[in-house]
Amino acid sequence: MLQKLLVTALLFFVSGVSLVSGQAAVKPSVVSGDVTSIDEKKIVVNAKTGAVDVMLTDKTEFKRVSAAKPDLASATGAARTDIAVGDLLMVTGIMAGDGKSMPARAVYLMTKADISAKQAKEAGEWRTRGIAGKVVTVNPATNQITVEVRGLAASTNVMVTPKDEVKFLRYASDSVRYDEAKQSSLAEIKAGDMIRALGDKSSDGTALSAEQILTGAFQTIAGTVKTVDAATNEVVITDLQTKKDVTIVIGETSVLKKFPAEMAERMAGMQMMAAGGARPVGGGARPVGGPPAGQTPGGARQAGMPGPGGQRGGAQGGLDDMLDRMPTITAADLKTGDMIAISSTKSGPNEKVKAIKLVAGVEPFLRMAQAQGGGRRRGGVDGSFNIPGLDGIDVP
Repeated sequence: MLQKLLVTALLFFVSGVSLVSGQAAVKPSVVSGDVTSIDEKKIVVNAKTGAVDVMLTDKTEFKRVSAAKPDLASATGAARTDIAVGDLLMVTGIMAGDGKSMPARAVYLMTKADISAKQAKEAGEWRTRGIAGKVVTVNPATNQITVEVRGLAASTNVMVTPKDEVKFLRYASDSVRYDEAKQSSLAEIKAGDMIRALGDKSSDGTALSAEQILTGAFQTIAGTVKTVDAATNEVVITDLQTKKDVTIVIGETSVLKKFPAEMAERMAGMQMMAAGGARPVGGGARPVGGPPAGQTPGGARQAGMPGPGGQRGGAQGGLDDMLDRMPTITAADLKTGDMIAISSTKSGPNEKVKAIKLVAGVEPFLRMAQAQGGGRRRGGVDGSFNIPGLDGIDVP
């Protein structure tokens, strides 16, 4: 989001500036990205379109922008020697025809350490003043949102009331990046959406006056691994609910974890007991109560969402921290017949989806869902499974 804010400011600035080349007025380009290498004459920036060589001249201006206040008005003087690998740069100039190099007119610097400090501060804010959960109801008349905040074995409802100056953001349907979230409004929020809200909590924790509200539509899918292509990082599973094949694409930001077997059995048993059942010998689950905490109206499956800067907030943070400590795996560690669950955005039909998180070792949770929904007789699940930590999605 810092990069997005600063690039927007730069684009606004250069929109009224033209550089004259011959008889034609040419507007400068803006390139942004992390520094991968630097020397006296050139800086290589990892831009969205690929590596760009930023060529330095005696006329290149250097400015430093604070991550705490990312605008051009607060920029201060800097030098090339202030720049290090990993820092964020925004550069203006005339891009070469091949799009791979650009003589720099101005270089705006935001240091990696400065960005990390801001993210750490924001993480603390979201942990102490934020909540994360699922939207139960939206009441436009009262301007309030009822949010279900889930724990390992129980959930509570929190009434969220936006402040007058509230900032609404919503994740794009095809992206899990926080910096690609769009401005939104209360009217876009629907029951079943996942939500993060930051603001002032009531003393009993049942109400929150929100200054930031971030929402999105996410889903979880569980299935049996059919094929694994470690070279392309794609896994084909048979969806346990629809019985259709789904191709899971594992990207650079995807998180892959595996539940230790004993932990998964123990946690699935805790979920079952919270739902009012009794755990029989053999690790299965016999339900006697209502639907588990993870079920949404109509049996829809919902996953959680990324937090600002890849950070997590609210009660969900404990479950996410737990998942962080579990063994990390790769696509090559998966094999035919394994049962996995993934979270992704809702971007249309599920023939091919990009994994935000992929979790293996989830058989105990799916056995419980099968038993509770009668899926054991059908050989499937009804979508009511709840895998701890999968809801809390951590995106760098």
